[in-house]
Amino acid sequence: MAFLFLIAFITVPVVEIAVFIQVGERIGLWPTIAIVILTAIMGTAMLRQQGLSVLFRIQENLAANRIPVQELFDGVCLVIAGALLLTPGFVTDSIGFLLFIAPLRRRMAAEIGKRFIASANVRYASGHEHTSGTHHEPEGSGPIIDGDYQDITRDDGPSDPAGPQISDGTGRNGPDNPGR
Repeated sequence: MAFLFLIAFITVPVVEIAVFIQVGERIGLWPTIAIVILTAIMGTAMLRQQGLSVLFRIQENLAANRIPVQELFDGVCLVIAGALLLTPGFVTDSIGFLLFIAPLRRRMAAEIGKRFIASANVRYASGHEHTSGTHHEPEGSGPIIDGDYQDITRDDGPSDPAGPQISDGTGRNGPDNPGR
């Protein structure tokens, strides 16, 4: 992974310089610089508008007790888009503007989700692992239910031959719970 970042940090500036040279030869130096500044301004405005929209959708989902997965993914894409648009260059600007397209973000999220689920290792409470595909749990195993309990037996004396006493939860003995 670190190797891919190294390659990206080397190739992206080289590609950007080559594109700057080509565009500068065709339209001139000042129009090229003006386009770079204009894309940064437009990107900042779009980031603000879409960023606020995503923030409001996140708040709405949280208020409705829904997990805002798509909205959080949109937020990450918008942060990346903003960084790319503030970086001078035509290639980075193009990628940044593509990240502002909501249907493209949804498609990316779906693809990333499919790949994540396909490659995820699932560990079950019985201790065995499984990597995507059909899974059959061993007989007798089932869902795990998390809960709390309260031990109502006492260890302060010999056991009562009448069996355990039922507590009314107040620490006192009630009519259904005679004292020991």
